[in-house]
Amino acid sequence: MIKLDQFLKLVGIAPTGGQAKLMIIDGDVKVNGTVETRRGRKLVSGDRVTIEGQTFNVGDVIQ
Repeated sequence: MIKLDQFLKLVGIAPTGGQAKLMIIDGDVKVNGTVETRRGRKLVSGDRVTIEGQTFNVGDVIQ
């Protein structure tokens, strides 16, 4: 498991935790097609995160 804000930093979308927090609070991030505003949302393998037109499969990033 990984938290949403940590995931955004890991894939390089957000350079800092503060930047990730703002992206999430602003409603720029979707998890499994739904806007997610909780930065502590726990992601598991099989979840899909979409931001800035890019979709990441959590299972492909974390092993």
